[in-house]
Amino acid sequence: MIYSLNGKIIHTEPSFVVIECAGVGYKCMATMNTLRALPKTGENTMLYTHMLVREDAVELCGFATTAEMNCFKMLMSISGVGAKVAIAILSVLTPEQVALAVSLGDSKALTKASGVGNKLAQRIILELKDKIKKLGIAESTTDTDTTAAVIPSAAGNIAQAVGALAVLGYTPDDVLPFMKEIDPALPVEKIISETLRAIGRK
Repeated sequence: MIYSLNGKIIHTEPSFVVIECAGVGYKCMATMNTLRALPKTGENTMLYTHMLVREDAVELCGFATTAEMNCFKMLMSISGVGAKVAIAILSVLTPEQVALAVSLGDSKALTKASGVGNKLAQRIILELKDKIKKLGIAESTTDTDTTAAVIPSAAGNIAQAVGALAVLGYTPDDVLPFMKEIDPALPVEKIISETLRAIGRK
């Protein structure tokens, strides 16, 4: 499994980028958010990758952040969501916005992506919430005492952010230590973003 690529950008198109590593050019399907974050052609970059293995092809998907990669994998676990749809969703929404949409049950936000109708958007939300519930995360994120024990000044936004981050595969134990210095009065999306940034610096 190829976890990441670090090399020179030799070509980009609206749906993919080619990274040259040790003389080999690796074509990576990518979201518009990742493509916008890339430096210019000819410069070096690093992408996290996920390999898709099918009967007729082996493809790499590249992501600018681990949060985007984790969100992609979570979306791919939903029936009816393939790589094309997952990339389309993450081209119009950031991982934080996807997590928040699922947390709030906002199917309309997901329908902004090409190929995502209302029925599929509702299925994504229902199945992701079900996965979180099976992991026991939903219960713990609504436990005010648990959250407050870690962050005495925790407000509802912190608890909501913890629940939203579960959509990206993070447990409360993973994220709560990084929230100690975050103002609980901040908007939920901002709390999610700052928490992911702190995790990335770890």
